[in-house]
Amino acid sequence: MPRSKPSRSIKTNNKPVSRSGRVFGLILLLLLIGAVLAGILAYNVVSVPQPQQTPLDFELEPGSGRKVAEQLQAQGVIESPLEFRLLARLTGAERKLKAGSYTLTQPISLLDLLRKLTDGDTAMLSFTLVEGANWRTLRTALDANPDLRHETQNMSDSDLLAALKIDASSPEGQFFPDTYHVDRGSSDLKLLVRAHERMQKKLDAAWQKRAPDLSLKSPYEALIMASLVEKETGHAPDRPMVAGVFLNRLKTGMRLQTDPSVIYGLGTSYNGSLRKSDLEADTPWNTYTRAGLPPTPIANPGEAALLAAVQPANTRALYFVSRGDGSSQFSENLSEHNAAVRKYILSAPAKPAAASISP
Repeated sequence: MPRSKPSRSIKTNNKPVSRSGRVFGLILLLLLIGAVLAGILAYNVVSVPQPQQTPLDFELEPGSGRKVAEQLQAQGVIESPLEFRLLARLTGAERKLKAGSYTLTQPISLLDLLRKLTDGDTAMLSFTLVEGANWRTLRTALDANPDLRHETQNMSDSDLLAALKIDASSPEGQFFPDTYHVDRGSSDLKLLVRAHERMQKKLDAAWQKRAPDLSLKSPYEALIMASLVEKETGHAPDRPMVAGVFLNRLKTGMRLQTDPSVIYGLGTSYNGSLRKSDLEADTPWNTYTRAGLPPTPIANPGEAALLAAVQPANTRALYFVSRGDGSSQFSENLSEHNAAVRKYILSAPAKPAAASISP
């Protein structure tokens, strides 16, 4: 009988996995990890608000994606600059970010933040600080503005100076008159920071342009002088002349005798009419009873007044009186001044003199 064929045994393939197989497996693993990370990133950027401490004011300056991300991280707006940059690049928002002042009233996700920054959603309001307004008037206007967040409302003047890092005895004169555009709901303290920084820049620039023989000893003295000039006249050509008169008086030891500083010293007791008794009531700002400059500015001066204070007219005048039309008549001696008073004040219909220096 023929012999039956032996059955074939199944051999196991023990050959090592090829290099291409290992690469394929690694790619699959990386794709899986990438998908998981992408899912986490997508969830974070779309759904999870950033842990911002709101309300939060922040500034966005022009720049590249990296620079913007660093700005936002430094101000507490985002935690991960990398996540922000990746999302900005993926969504095409990287080149559409708009510089400006922003406010977050509640935490938002990275995606919503990008929408806000690309839309330029700054919700701006305008706040005007008027030339010649004093600190009391400015503070009242800030407190009454319903669109600002009132962080300074319960601060004393000394607390405010500390918060703003102002080395002065009073906030008076420290804020530059201008129209400021800020976000609705942003801090009144933030607005004051900007106004003070602007005043410092304007004052420093004016001080650098001061006349070589200027007798004022410091930028702060120039600020005080500028505030007196600002309050004495609104007639632009007269500002350097008014500064010249005041500086001439200081050099000769005469008292400044300027009504606006007396009025400032009276504070809320001033009722709109300056009486002889007011001129005799001594306060630190009464330039009839005290020699030299008052201890602080009496208002926030504008740029023209700052420049007039440091570039006074070359004049020998020691007196001036209002002509009644906003301009002033300047005199070098008392007899000329008395004649001007008779012409423009005593012979004119009864009305308060806008600017007058007495002997």
